[in-house]
Amino acid sequence: LVIRPTSETVIWSMYKNWIQSYRDLPLLINQWANVVRWEMRTRLFLRTMEFLWQEGHTAHATEKEAEEETLRILDVYTRFAEDYLALPVIAGLKTEKERFAGALRTYCIEGMMQDKRALQAGTSHNLGQNFAKAFDVKFQDENGDLRYVWATSWGVSTRLVGALIMTHSDDNGLVLPPKLAPLQVVVVPIWSTEEHQKAIRAKLDSMTKDWDGAFSYKIDDRENYRPGWKFNEWEKQGVPIRIEIGPKDVEQDQVVIVRRDTGDKKFRSIDNLKEHISTLLTTIQDDLFKKAKDLRERNIFVCDDYEQFKKDIDDPGGFFRVHWCGERACEDRLQDETKATIRCIPMNNEKETGSCLLCGKSSQERVVVAKAY
Repeated sequence: LVIRPTSETVIWSMYKNWIQSYRDLPLLINQWANVVRWEMRTRLFLRTMEFLWQEGHTAHATEKEAEEETLRILDVYTRFAEDYLALPVIAGLKTEKERFAGALRTYCIEGMMQDKRALQAGTSHNLGQNFAKAFDVKFQDENGDLRYVWATSWGVSTRLVGALIMTHSDDNGLVLPPKLAPLQVVVVPIWSTEEHQKAIRAKLDSMTKDWDGAFSYKIDDRENYRPGWKFNEWEKQGVPIRIEIGPKDVEQDQVVIVRRDTGDKKFRSIDNLKEHISTLLTTIQDDLFKKAKDLRERNIFVCDDYEQFKKDIDDPGGFFRVHWCGERACEDRLQDETKATIRCIPMNNEKETGSCLLCGKSSQERVVVAKAY
């Protein structure tokens, strides 16, 4: 199928031909492809009718292997979001209502955007044997018996671009974590005479001679744009570090270093500049994660009163840890009356006896509820 919302049908039609024996397992197919969702209200990067995504499909001999693979990929997505996107996420289990159709269990990672709404940033599904039975995918085990395989599927998409923008950026443009920034450092030389130009170019040659391989950088020496225009241009593009150097800086063997994330501007000696920049890039990466995590931690609330919840979900908003009885009727009512949804049941959730926020029935743990994109 060329137009499809996901590729299980395509993959499993082929798995029937590819899988015959336990020696063929486990089998992993990973691909990047465009898929189509019939979205009626599109939102750039978050909900579009066609988007690029990465999707994986695996087949295993045992249920245990399939569950291990599902959780392994969830961990991969969690580490990618936190270590590269600098996006703190809550990893958890989706409710039956939110579960992927045909899956035994759906796991997800949920991030909080700057407006305190939730964004599902990735999912990993344990499909059990449902697709194997639907497509009659069997393997001969070591004893010669025919058995259905166990399956997983998982994916992330260009929605991560939206997550990156909404987590870190500001009214001046993009703010990119150094680990993902295609350009980490931009150098803007400032001169007004040919003599200054020669002196600055000579200083730049010696200053940057050992930068290759340490970080990505560009010297913006275009002469048809003023320095202020260049500053604004690179700020919009989210380059983590801007370095300015003019005639007086050359005389004093220094540069001006500007951080995109904070706007902090400092003079710095050219001595050991490469090491300083490398350290600063790491600091910026860590600071972006900490800032996003601090925002989330300040806006996670415990709530046991439904009437109060209905007020708080709009103002101040955020993530709410509430008790839920596990019944679909309460989940539907929550969404109908507040437009909020149960985002997930967090992994390693502490057991805590309480009463369902909506019906008052017994509950053994809290779930995370929020308004979401």
